[in-house]
Amino acid sequence: MTKKLLLLLLMALPLTGLAQKGKNHNLEVAKNLDIFNQLYKNLDLFYVDTIDAQNTITTGIRGMLRSLDPYTEYYAEQKELKSFITGKYAGIGALIRYHMKQKTSVIDEPYDGTPAQEAGLRKGDIILSIDDSVMTGKDTKFVSEHLRGDAGTTFLLKIRRPSTGKEMKMKITRRQIQYTATIPYYGILTDKVGYINLSQFTEGCTQEVRRALIDLKNQGMTSLVLDLRNNGGGSEAEAVSLVNLFVPRGLTVVTNKGKVKEATREYKTTVEPLDTLLPLTVLVNGETASASEIVSGALQDLDRAVIIGSRTYGKGLVQVPIDLPYNANLKITTSRYYIPSGRCIQAIDYRQGGGAATTQHIPDSLTRVFHTAGGREVHDGGGIQPDIVAKNDTIPNIAYYLSTSGLDSTEVMFDYACDYIARHPSIAAPREFHLSEAEWQDFRQQVIDKGFSYDPVSKKQLKELVNTAKFEGYYDDAKDAFDELEKRMQHNVAHDLDKHRETIQQLLEMDIIAAYYYQAGTIEAGLMTDKVVKEALRLLASPDEYRKILRNIER
Repeated sequence: MTKKLLLLLLMALPLTGLAQKGKNHNLEVAKNLDIFNQLYKNLDLFYVDTIDAQNTITTGIRGMLRSLDPYTEYYAEQKELKSFITGKYAGIGALIRYHMKQKTSVIDEPYDGTPAQEAGLRKGDIILSIDDSVMTGKDTKFVSEHLRGDAGTTFLLKIRRPSTGKEMKMKITRRQIQYTATIPYYGILTDKVGYINLSQFTEGCTQEVRRALIDLKNQGMTSLVLDLRNNGGGSEAEAVSLVNLFVPRGLTVVTNKGKVKEATREYKTTVEPLDTLLPLTVLVNGETASASEIVSGALQDLDRAVIIGSRTYGKGLVQVPIDLPYNANLKITTSRYYIPSGRCIQAIDYRQGGGAATTQHIPDSLTRVFHTAGGREVHDGGGIQPDIVAKNDTIPNIAYYLSTSGLDSTEVMFDYACDYIARHPSIAAPREFHLSEAEWQDFRQQVIDKGFSYDPVSKKQLKELVNTAKFEGYYDDAKDAFDELEKRMQHNVAHDLDKHRETIQQLLEMDIIAAYYYQAGTIEAGLMTDKVVKEALRLLASPDEYRKILRNIER
């Protein structure tokens, strides 16, 4: 009896410990909520100024959530979360930018088929007023908030067109606008290779991909490039449905595992696929995340596609929306997801402990080996590693400064594009359009005449090296060498324009193309020089190599 009693007591100890731990946790929660409540009451009662309750509490909530992970977010209004999930908002459908030289916000790019495009807005139009509110001198956030509103509402927009100097008024009715087209471009590239650019995983995107696939098949497509670069994800269910277009029914695509039963779920393919044999490559990069990684990772694990590009972002966490009182919402991380091989590709570990949160990247040395359906080795903990690594060239520093808005430099590329558009009612098709030699030389001279300057990375690094040398005490001995190096590193804008002409001209041409053919045109034009796309085309033209990769045969 004594032995049995001792055994029962030993078995009960862990349960008692768990119960005590749970009791202590609940006590800590109740205690800290009470402290927070009393703290705010005292602030509201004694603080010298009147406190904005919504702003103060919202700031506190968001500060609390920042201690967890970047994806758990609070939305004070339901429409904010709805806009995030659907990728839609009510407005005019135009990208705006702040013009540093004019010190005001201007139209950068109207989207195709939107109120902005239908009203005739053009690149460079200066936004003067919206109804009775003056917009001159206002930043893009202020202007954007006034351009947006409820769908169906009408407002009066006043703009000035720089090319003519004329001021124009136009009445515009807001509509539901997609942030970016779900499929901004698809078409046949060459040798019957189809191409689909999928920008986000919003509701209904799989049906759009299905329609594009059927259209491409009708055009004679015999292989496909699915471009998920810069696709930050979205709906997990849509990701599963998209994989189902290419793999049989009944396969597990992704499994969610969370703390509570409701957060644990297995997603399987449920319908007959569209095509299980079509040779398929998927393009990815460091901005391919979440649902995009489910698609690329599942197709890799199931040996259904060859993944090409660079390592993906590594977001292996799942969020769900929760309704809160007063029409507020919480998007909360509830689980990790695991793709068919059993791996979780979360690259950053958000640790909680000791009353503080820490984040750390999971080093490659600590990742574990998993295997695809055909036995190929894959790893967890760091995004999706492509089967073929391919990258586009990095953009030269001068090209970055010429093409990026919001920098304290002349808007010479933007202004040249606006002037060019004003002088040309139409241009050649995206794949054929190029600036003439005379037009390039004109642009080059404008850059020089307007005194364009930029800060090269090498100059910054030299300055840091000089400061280090001074700190460590050997600068005086090496001063002559440093001075000579600085002289040699003085950048010459004319020389740099010639050296990087190809890249700069391509950026300028795509900026112009966007005004005539919108986002689809810029993507189509960019494909002609895209090294990652070229690698996909090379592989799809080599069926033996394609099969060897998927069958894990030594190449």
